[in-house]
Amino acid sequence: MPHYIDGFLLPIAKDQIENYRAISSQAAAVWREHGALDYRECVGEALEPMEGLASFPVVAGAKEGETVIFAYIVYESRAHRDEVNAKVMADPRMKCGEPDSMPFDCRRMAYGGFQTIVGD
Repeated sequence: MPHYIDGFLLPIAKDQIENYRAISSQAAAVWREHGALDYRECVGEALEPMEGLASFPVVAGAKEGETVIFAYIVYESRAHRDEVNAKVMADPRMKCGEPDSMPFDCRRMAYGGFQTIVGD
């Protein structure tokens, strides 16, 4: 059975990466504790555009002094994802306060759920 993936792409100021790492490290522990199969947060490193292709920073709308975070969470299925996310959202460790207190602008984050078609 193919896995289900939640994917994220967000621009972040380079000087906020360590603050983001602290938050995402705790989030990873919570998601895994509630059943996620894998949780990855990746910071852009080799982001030079290839001729004829859009780059992640351009797609994410990154500004001067920003890079991008590419993240994903792996689940057994869409139903499993819904169960895990309900538990995560109810977990008091995930109460992060106001969006303005985050080390990135939540309104600029892209998110989507994906059915795996290759790799399982």
